[in-house]
Amino acid sequence: MINSNRMVEEFLELVKIDSPSGKERQLAGAIKKKLLLMGLTVFEDEANKAVNGNCGNLFAYLKGNRPAAPTLLFSAHLDRVKPGEGIRPLLQDGILCSDGSTILAADDVAGIVQILEGVRHLQETSAPCGNIEILLTVGEEASLMGSRYVDPALLQAKIGYVLDGEGDVGTIINRAPAQENLTVTITGKAAHAGICPEKGINAVQVAARAISGMKLGRIDEETTANIGLISGGKATNIVCEEVVIACEARSLSPHKLEKQLKHMSQRFHNAARQSGAAVSLEKGLCYPAIYIGESEAPVTLAIKAVQRLGLQPKVIGTGGGSDANILNGKGIPTVVLGVGYENVHSTTENMPVEQLLAGAGLVASLIECAGN
Repeated sequence: MINSNRMVEEFLELVKIDSPSGKERQLAGAIKKKLLLMGLTVFEDEANKAVNGNCGNLFAYLKGNRPAAPTLLFSAHLDRVKPGEGIRPLLQDGILCSDGSTILAADDVAGIVQILEGVRHLQETSAPCGNIEILLTVGEEASLMGSRYVDPALLQAKIGYVLDGEGDVGTIINRAPAQENLTVTITGKAAHAGICPEKGINAVQVAARAISGMKLGRIDEETTANIGLISGGKATNIVCEEVVIACEARSLSPHKLEKQLKHMSQRFHNAARQSGAAVSLEKGLCYPAIYIGESEAPVTLAIKAVQRLGLQPKVIGTGGGSDANILNGKGIPTVVLGVGYENVHSTTENMPVEQLLAGAGLVASLIECAGN
């Protein structure tokens, strides 16, 4: 049986340890001690040097008792969003929540605790299992920075599960879009706004012309696009010479993603050309797409493990990115599992205890199904 008291106490303990992106050292240290007490081999990489943080990604390994069984990877992230320091968690009527002044950090302490307890359960019951790998990343909330620097040579698993998904336990996210970032710089011409504005080329106005006819938001069922940041200008009495615009596009379809990016780029180029301004664009892949077919091992094993618990599996796609996107890009077929948290990234975030326990049960069920 999953030890409910131990799980709740561990959750309460870990959410109270401050762990903002780039400063995950204290939480990582506490979890490392737990992993070592469980008999796992623990290793930390040097992702901190790349992301300018105080902690690297944590890797933990447990040798199984069934050599022929597949190695499974379980992953969650160590960092949390703001306001996430000084968390004072409460347990009210079976629901874990904060006092309302901060987030709860169930995203992603819930995933971490579910992994730890699921593995403990297997150890305590001596259930059949293959090798287990655990990856706890840093900087996930800062554009998946930690997972970008994971060396895939440190992982042998060909079946991976990231415990960081919205939805009840039993939710299996097998599709997620690729995201491309587009940074656009429009360069016009400065002039005095009161004396000779006609001698200037206003970069803000050029940007406005480009954006006004641009397809943004929900493009179709697989594609979205957004302009999130615009910056530029020096003073109200100077015709704005330069504007920098930060954009993104996401799609499950590589063709549709490229089509949307081309559309956005053309709008900026056309507006600049019509106004006599210059434009430069920098495009970069933020993360690749996920598409794990329902007949592939990560999904079929997850469906079997969910059903074994008497739950109804729900295989869905999502519009967001996670460490699973990066791991798939590194050649590790990985899906995202719903952990049952609610209202994440807000001060009303909460975690039903029933869902917390079910998530640990699913980890154990996955390991047992793979072991058998």
